[in-house]
Amino acid sequence: MREALKPHPNSRCMAATGVEAEAARPGSDSLLLRFIVTGVIADLFLPPATATERTDELWRHTCFEAFVRAGPGTAYYEFNFAPSTQWAAYRFDGYRCGMSVASTMGAPRIEVRSDGGSYELQASLALDHLPDLPRDAAWRLGLSAVIEEADGNISYWALAHPPGKPDFHHSDCFTLELPSA
Repeated sequence: MREALKPHPNSRCMAATGVEAEAARPGSDSLLLRFIVTGVIADLFLPPATATERTDELWRHTCFEAFVRAGPGTAYYEFNFAPSTQWAAYRFDGYRCGMSVASTMGAPRIEVRSDGGSYELQASLALDHLPDLPRDAAWRLGLSAVIEEADGNISYWALAHPPGKPDFHHSDCFTLELPSA
């Protein structure tokens, strides 16, 4: 099901008129994500596609993100995907603490498409080696995007925003539930 991401109340974006996301579990240990940006795509900063490799600090530019946890526990994962097809995966023990690279996860398959009015990024992830995401449990997701315009303006989009500054790690952002496959 396609979900609309909302811009943070303190964000402005002239180029993107909307950001939507889809998430599915085609298998008990896999995740399929799709992000669609509509608007004047030529006015966005979209790093060109390069070799698909793990890279840190992707959130500094246009980046699509998923935060995933199982049940009421505090441990969660953060996945980042850039238009360049670079990616990152991290595990957190709790809210913004105990961060480590999720090194047991293999590279996702990332595909990008663009035309004058829309941009799409799709990422397929195999999560069978991540111990905090049991296959037989429902997963809670927070889906978000950092959108950078060509002039350097950055806006923050998510399914939900907690009060205050943009914070995709906040538990209020984990609003989408995916049942076990």
